[in-house]
Amino acid sequence: ASYIYLKEAIVEGKGQHETVIPNELPLIQEVTTTLREWSIIWRQLYVPVKRFLVRHMIYDLIEWRSQILSGTLPQDELKELKKKVTAKIDYGNRILDLDLVVRDEDGNILDPEQTSTISLFRAHEIASKQVEERLLEEKSQKQNIDINRQAKFAATPSFALFVNLKNVVCKIGEDAEVLMSLYDPLESKFISENYLVRWSSSGLPKDIDRLHNLRAVFTDLGSKDLKREKISFVCQIVRVGRMELRDNNTRKLTSGLRRPFGVAVMDVTDIINGKVDDEDKQHFIPFQPVAGENDFLQTVINKVIAAKEVNHKGQGLWVTLKLLPGDIHQIRKEFPHLVDRSTAVARKMGFPEIIMPGDVRNDIYVTLVQGDFDKGSKTTAKNVEVTVSVYDEDGKRLESVIFPGAGDEAISEYKSVIYYQVKQPRWFETVKVAIPIEDVNRSHLRFTFRHRSSQDSKDKSEKIFALAFVKLMRYDGTTLRDGEHDLIVYKAEAKKLEDASMYLSLPSTKIELEEKGHPATGKSMQNLGSCTISKDSFQISTLVCSTKLTQNVDLLGLLKWRSNTNLLQQNLKQLMKVDGGEVVKFLQDTLDALFNIMMENSESETFDTLVFDALVFIIGLIADRKFQHFNPVLETYIKKHFSATLAYTKLTKVLKTYVDNAEKCGITDQLFKGPTQRHVQIIMEKLLRTVNRTVISMGRDSELIVSDFLMETFIMFKNLIGKNVYPFDWVIMNMMQNKVFLRAINQYADMLNKKFLDQANFELQLWNNYFHLAVAFLTQESLQLENFSSAKRAKILNKYGDMRRQIGFEIRDMWYNLGQHKIKFIPEMVGPILEMTLIPETELRKATIPIFFDMMQCEFHSTRSFQMFENEIITKLDHEVEGGRGDEQYKVLLEHCRKHKYLAKSGETFVKLVVRLMERLLDYRTIMHDENKENRMSCTVNVLNFYKEIEREEMYIRYLYKLCDLHKECDNYTEAAYTLLLHAKLLKWSEEACAAHLTQRDGYQAATQGQLKDQLYQEIIHYFDKGKMWEEAIALGKELAEQYENEMFDYEQLSELLRKQAQFYENIVKVIRPKPDYFAVGYYGQGFPTFIRNKVFIYRGKEYERREDFEARLLTQFPNAEKMKTTSPPGDDIKNSSGQYIQCFTVKPKLDLPPKFHKPVSEQIVSFYRVNEVQRFEYSRPVRKGEKNPDNEFANMWIERTIYVTAYKLPGILRWFEVKSVEISPLENAIETMQLTNDKINNMIQQHLNDPNLPINPLSMLLNGIVDPAVMGGFTNYEKAFFTEKYMHEHPEDHDKIEKLKDLIAWQIPFLAEGIRIHGEKVTEALRPFHERMEACFKQLKEKVEKQYGVRTPASLDDRRGSRPRSMVRSFTMPSSSRPLSVASVSSISSDSTPSRPGSDG
Repeated sequence: ASYIYLKEAIVEGKGQHETVIPNELPLIQEVTTTLREWSIIWRQLYVPVKRFLVRHMIYDLIEWRSQILSGTLPQDELKELKKKVTAKIDYGNRILDLDLVVRDEDGNILDPEQTSTISLFRAHEIASKQVEERLLEEKSQKQNIDINRQAKFAATPSFALFVNLKNVVCKIGEDAEVLMSLYDPLESKFISENYLVRWSSSGLPKDIDRLHNLRAVFTDLGSKDLKREKISFVCQIVRVGRMELRDNNTRKLTSGLRRPFGVAVMDVTDIINGKVDDEDKQHFIPFQPVAGENDFLQTVINKVIAAKEVNHKGQGLWVTLKLLPGDIHQIRKEFPHLVDRSTAVARKMGFPEIIMPGDVRNDIYVTLVQGDFDKGSKTTAKNVEVTVSVYDEDGKRLESVIFPGAGDEAISEYKSVIYYQVKQPRWFETVKVAIPIEDVNRSHLRFTFRHRSSQDSKDKSEKIFALAFVKLMRYDGTTLRDGEHDLIVYKAEAKKLEDASMYLSLPSTKIELEEKGHPATGKSMQNLGSCTISKDSFQISTLVCSTKLTQNVDLLGLLKWRSNTNLLQQNLKQLMKVDGGEVVKFLQDTLDALFNIMMENSESETFDTLVFDALVFIIGLIADRKFQHFNPVLETYIKKHFSATLAYTKLTKVLKTYVDNAEKCGITDQLFKGPTQRHVQIIMEKLLRTVNRTVISMGRDSELIVSDFLMETFIMFKNLIGKNVYPFDWVIMNMMQNKVFLRAINQYADMLNKKFLDQANFELQLWNNYFHLAVAFLTQESLQLENFSSAKRAKILNKYGDMRRQIGFEIRDMWYNLGQHKIKFIPEMVGPILEMTLIPETELRKATIPIFFDMMQCEFHSTRSFQMFENEIITKLDHEVEGGRGDEQYKVLLEHCRKHKYLAKSGETFVKLVVRLMERLLDYRTIMHDENKENRMSCTVNVLNFYKEIEREEMYIRYLYKLCDLHKECDNYTEAAYTLLLHAKLLKWSEEACAAHLTQRDGYQAATQGQLKDQLYQEIIHYFDKGKMWEEAIALGKELAEQYENEMFDYEQLSELLRKQAQFYENIVKVIRPKPDYFAVGYYGQGFPTFIRNKVFIYRGKEYERREDFEARLLTQFPNAEKMKTTSPPGDDIKNSSGQYIQCFTVKPKLDLPPKFHKPVSEQIVSFYRVNEVQRFEYSRPVRKGEKNPDNEFANMWIERTIYVTAYKLPGILRWFEVKSVEISPLENAIETMQLTNDKINNMIQQHLNDPNLPINPLSMLLNGIVDPAVMGGFTNYEKAFFTEKYMHEHPEDHDKIEKLKDLIAWQIPFLAEGIRIHGEKVTEALRPFHERMEACFKQLKEKVEKQYGVRTPASLDDRRGSRPRSMVRSFTMPSSSRPLSVASVSSISSDSTPSRPGSDG
């Protein structure tokens, strides 16, 4: 049962203006409208997460609404509940992208009429902030992650990966080094230092105290590392012992050699991203041994990463892993149970994203990359070992400065892995070199090379055979550059190589060698002093991570400013050019330097402005998003390190100067960024109102001032409308702004009418600006009510009305006020007015569409035509509809034209044209975002054909290129070529200048039509080549060659073109081209778009595409369509049904050889024309018509051979064209069948004449099947059906066809005679009786035929046994060439002017 519940209400106003306001709490009304709005959205939501969220929110609101309505809650609870309700509504609105609601303290919606603008703005800011906070809160609860952990991760810019090595299960048999690090598999590079564990041959750590405490933390990971697509945890195992594990006689063998053993790799991306977090889970990382000496460790790593799985045989590492937030200090504080002082710290190679003050670091990472070493006097390649050490310029070694990995002691020299007998070893081994800052400028890295022998006795005698070195400090005081260094390998006696003074003065890298004027290549050896440059090569790469060393000269100059004060001004200016990353790295030192410069020059003001600029530059850097993490560093610096009191006064002085000179813009741009800008903006707005008022009152006398003022105001308003000052969901603020604008624009309109309309004071530009502003206001996003929900639409209409109508009527009145000035606005104003009329608001349209008619009249009175208007509206309409505007309801104009005595005829024609264009453009727009490119192509062709028809060449070309681009996207190169050809055909081979619209594409650089046509032809030939359409390419090539040879005299281009042509001819003969199938497709039913509805098309299939695949492709485009089972045309019931029915079957293209092939040619040449340049396609199906005749089944057995003729030849500018069909009569079918039979006999005779060894069986079957009395030549029934008085009387028009059929029957006899003669020669004795019976039957048949239809005698068959008799050829070509298929007449175009392409001139 239903019942009516009466609600208390207040009624305001009367009649039309009556409004009913329920006597409920405003909040209850709000909840009600919110629920209605949300429920509509809820139905549309398919995203499950949001869907369930909305459901919960709706249920909550319903529950709370009933609680409030019950009236049983105490005041304080009611207050709390109201807060919950408003919070939930605001939160839900934000999630669903609805408008922001602004409220007072009690949660009631603010009335913009009763609230000042500033308060309203503040309320918006507060509401927006509260919703943001709530969203963040919800998010962290929703993700159900320990909020604490998430907050920590969100608050810290750095992370660390904690690794606990539980066990190494691996049969090594000797001591080993286990080196673990993080690796980026996509960049193939290590991103962290190594964590090194030394493992003993007994299967336990060397340092037995650390047995259950093998822990490391990989620090300094930042947000960029979290964003890496993949990160791997890589472990390399290096064996330390003898050269070959197989050798047993350990006493005689060299020991302590580092040899490659294998690797283990694990993808840790999910752990780094926080998707997997289980610190107790032990992960097994499978081990992959090295396969051979050329299997370098890095190569094995990449192989394992690429492989799906590793055949590890149970060998590998066991580890636990966990991602921790924070830098090393935070981690030690917050995770003491995991990370303590004994935990190894492996840093990232490179800086963390944030460098805290006090984080002093001075690391240089050195990677041994690769080398190439000549075997010298040895028979095989050397076993090269590289030793790395650090020396100062006096040749003294720096002790304990090399770190092979975290968790290990510092060493004085590092020895590389040895690859046995490898000429080009690739190491990729990295060590960290940490040198006291004061020693860096005196130090260099020394690399010595030694051959290691597996026999201890030999090994002892091996000396260093070469050396390379590189200095850590460059000549300009900056540090060695990051990246690869190709070092020179020097040879000399071992003693000399150990003496630093011998080599330090020499160049260390190939680049340096070239800089010093020595060629880096050339002779194998060059003598430099007592050292020789070897032809061996050696590359290293370095990376400097130092908070004290810079690689930037300008920054260094500033940091060391005391050493050269003359350059100080220059250095301060140069600071602005230094890369931000480098400055923030040395933030503390840079700030110290700047304040020291100020302090130590306290007497003068020389540097104050420069220092101020530099500080603004640095603070600006940190405001940049990229360096926002450095904010805490700056704050820490200000709190703890900044102590320059005097600096305040100096800086304040500079600031004052800048503010005083604010008009001379410069650094003020920097100052007024961010919050400052808001303050300046408020001041400007307050000033602006005063200025506006003053100018308007002042300007009563001075027209010029008012005109300028209005001009600027119009421009300013238009900018503000276009910029969306407030966020899109601040709907009240946006409407408030619009209300103010509307009032102002209307006031300014009065001023225009009063002051600037009469002949003397008319200001064209001012009026123009007014119209543009008014249209921009009307078409802005925030006023398009039809895009909003009904609730929002009702709210806006209720409060503000439809402002578009108000301004639209104003625009109309202003237009009609223009009087004789109107003509000055045609055609410029057509676009803006069109934009306005395309708004789907009926009243607005009724008011503004007549402006068009007025424009037409106006131009017609002035010039007796409305050509300018017509051109403009067609161009603009295309643009607007494509941009998403416009609909079906565009016919109002027609009524106006019909009533007008002059414009009736031409106006109506024009309006019909606009309506047709509109239909095509709307079709085109609907389909433009369709996945199905073929539909897009069809619509594009419809539009371009329309533009062709109305002779709008510019628009036609525009759509040609859209079509061409679609084809290229689908690799339809042939179709792309035909499309471009339509553009080329519009051009002449002449020196005429190109119209701008002809060179529509960026790629063409042509001044004349001839040049453009040349470029287009080259492109088209290229596409025809790609589409294997060499015949077409040749035809165009000939035309182009003619130009090159006789008009342009460009023999170079000609020779290139002819070479291409030759290649095309060769391709035709030699390349096998796939033959595409052709398919007829009918789209029946009203469910299809208009451009294909109830039409049949012939499609050219893709290479090797079978019908099943083609059908599947069709049906995916129309998933709701039903495939028809029959191939006969459907009835009206299906055509008029609301569904979609697709009919598809294969058709056979009919060969149409070009006339030039007048004599037999190679099949390779003809085969092209069997499937190309075809316009006629046939499909045969047997059909019985009328009652079945028991005596003669042929009389009503029809083969309905349908010939489809397409509108244009295929292939063309599309892969399909529309068709019309033809039905063929039984008599024609009989002629076809006789023709085919005769063809068949003749072909078989030819084969037997050419090849006497062919088996006789097929010939026996064929002949017997024809001469058998039961069949009697297969024409007895034709005689009964067609050769009767009755038939002749009923079908006098068939006389010629009947004669032809008789002729074919008569011709069958000589063919059969020849066949039987060959059969007699070849027949075996066993089959002799069969042959004799066949001969008797033939004799009977021959007598009958010759008596009735006459004798046909071919030229003597005996004389011409190897080739086809001439008369036989005649007998076949004659009937087929005049075969009576009058199909062209039914085509969509008349038979005498069949165009070859759409849009072409035939």
